Formats: sequence, C-alpha cells, structure tokens
Amino acid sequence: MAYDEQLAERIRGALAGRDDVDERKMFGGIAFLVSGNMAVGVRGDEMMVRVDPEDSDELIAAEEGAGLMKMGARTMKGWLGVSGEAVAEDGDLKRWVARGEEFAASLPPK
Repeated sequence: MAYDEQLAERIRGALAGRDDVDERKMFGGIAFLVSGNMAVGVRGDEMMVRVDPEDSDELIAAEEGAGLMKMGARTMKGWLGVSGEAVAEDGDLKRWVARGEEFAASLPPK
C-alpha cells in the first residue's frame, strides 16, 4: 500500500527538532519513532497517532476526522487514525504530532 509522501514530509518537518526520531516502514506505510517507540505515521492518506489508550474515546469525540485505527479486523485504543483533511492545516498537524510525541516519549526507550 502506498502512503501519502507529502503528509510524511510534513510530519518530518514537525519532528525536525528532535534527535531521537527514526523512520521505519510499518503497517503498509511509514512510522516515526521517538526513542524507539512509535509516535506517529502515515498509512494511505491517513495519519496514525499513538496516544494514551485512556484518552482515545475523549479525543475521538472532540476531534473531527479522528477514529480508532483498524489493524486488520481489529481496532485498538491508543492507536488513532486521523484523516488527511483533519491535518490539512499546519497547526492541526503539529498538534497531532505533539500528542504522539508526548505519549511515545512517556514510554521507556527501546
């Protein structure tokens, strides 16, 4: 599955100030890891954001274009898909990237 390279490039820009970011091809797209933990990524034209599972329902209710990511037949709290339209503006993209960064940075480094 191809992924939106333009969206990936925008995420790279939002993460450019960190020296602990790695990129990996994952989930049929690309993932950005902070200290070895996935923070955000792109699959198709959708942004993947890793958040605290306890915050999933609240974020989905408050943010248009956000929903639980589907991994095969499963959906998993803590893994949100955010539509490309919902991150079309730089401020929205940076806000979602910051959420993923914050959660990934809260985990033990790998």
